[in-house]
Formats: sequence, structure tokens, C-alpha cells
Amino acid sequence: MDAAEDDLVVYYNPSCSKCRTAVGVLRDEGVEHEIVEYLKTHPTRQELERILDAISDPPTDLVRRDPTFKELGLSDADVQTRAQVVDVLIAHPELMQRPVIFRGERAVIARSPEKLRELLD
Repeated sequence: MDAAEDDLVVYYNPSCSKCRTAVGVLRDEGVEHEIVEYLKTHPTRQELERILDAISDPPTDLVRRDPTFKELGLSDADVQTRAQVVDVLIAHPELMQRPVIFRGERAVIARSPEKLRELLD
């Protein structure tokens, strides 16, 4: 995906309150954005690599440690390296931390409105 410097792309799950909050902030501020429902259109290896390149967080932060993570028999040891994170998220996209919001080539895991504001400012 080629993105202009100010284009916003939101990796979004409609059942996630953090995603709905982030999109609400964008709408309230009149910020145009594209929504990618990543559970319908799973991110490719290339897209996951791009996300990891763009966020300032460690790669392991892109993986949710929720009940599904444990039900799958995964542990922190399974998502320590960048390659492991990509492999786990290819196999289980539902474990991707959300929302991930891109602006050009920068991105944040916008679990809080403050993280989103860092990207908008």
C-alpha cells in the first residue's frame, strides 16, 4: 500500500471498544481515514512487516495476550522475535493488538487517545 504522507489507515476490529474510540476521535476531528477490517482481510506478511517497521514499540507488543493467546497454548517465549510475531499473527490475526493506525510511514498501536494524538500532532 502506497500511502501519502498524511493519509490515515486504521487496522480495525468493529467489536473492539478501543478501535471504536479511535475512529470516533478521528471522525470528531474531521480527519479522513481508511478502515481495514483486518479480521475480514487478514494482513499479509508484508503488511505485518510494514507495521513492525512503523511502530516504535517492540515487536512483541503487537501481540495481544488475551484468553485466546493462552487457549492456543502460546506463551511470551513464542513471540519474542520479530519473525515469531509475524508467524503468530499470520496464523492467528485475531491476536493482533489494535487499533494500529498509520499516517504515511509512521504508525502507533492506539490503545489510548493519547497515542493517537501523538500521530496526529
